[in-house]
Amino acid sequence: MLKYLFIFLFFPLMAFSQKISGEESEIKKFQQELNAEYLNPKETPLRGDNFKNFREHPFFPINLKYRVTAKFARTENAKPFDLPTSSGKTKSYREYGKATFDLDGQSYTLTLYQSLDLIKQKKYRDYLFLPFRDTTNGKETYGGGKYMDLKIPKDSSIILDFNKSYQPYCAYNAYDYNCPVVPEENRLPVEIRAGVMYKDIYHH
Repeated sequence: MLKYLFIFLFFPLMAFSQKISGEESEIKKFQQELNAEYLNPKETPLRGDNFKNFREHPFFPINLKYRVTAKFARTENAKPFDLPTSSGKTKSYREYGKATFDLDGQSYTLTLYQSLDLIKQKKYRDYLFLPFRDTTNGKETYGGGKYMDLKIPKDSSIILDFNKSYQPYCAYNAYDYNCPVVPEENRLPVEIRAGVMYKDIYHH
C-alpha cells in the first residue's frame, strides 16, 4: 500500500517539475536569442563602443510568479489610432484586446495592440504588441518602459510571461530608432522584476 501511495505522490511531483523546467528553458531560450540578436552586427541596435563592449544582457532572475495566465477579451470595432513615438512622430496601431491578470492578490489589466504596418506582412499577421510600464522603470529598467511580443490567443485566455519582456531599441540607441511610447492605460503601479534589466549592459 505504501509503495502505491509513494508512486501516486511521486509522479504528480515529477510532472510538475518537468512543466516548470520546460517553462524556464523557454525563458532561457528567449534570453539566448535576445543576446544573439544584439551580438549580430546585422541586427543589433548597438553602435560603436557599445556594440564592441557588449557581452550579454543583464536579466532579473527567472521568476515564474511573473508568468501569468490572463483573461483575454477581444476589443470589438476598434478604430486605428496614432501612437506617439520617442521621436515625436506617430505609428499606426489598433487596440486588439485586454488581458486581465492577478499578481500578489491584486488584479491588473493591460491593453494589447496590433501594428497596422506589421500585419501587412504574413509572418506578423497574428502578432500582438504589449508595451507597459511599472515601478522599476528609471531604476532597474529603462525609464520609457518595456515591451512584450505575443500571438493572438485561440481562446479567452493568454499567457503573459514578463520574464520575456525586453527594452525598446531606443533604450540603447535613441538616434537611429523611433519607439512607441507606452500608453497611460498600460502603466502598472507595481514592480515587475522580470525580463531584461538596464544596468551594466555593455560591461556585464
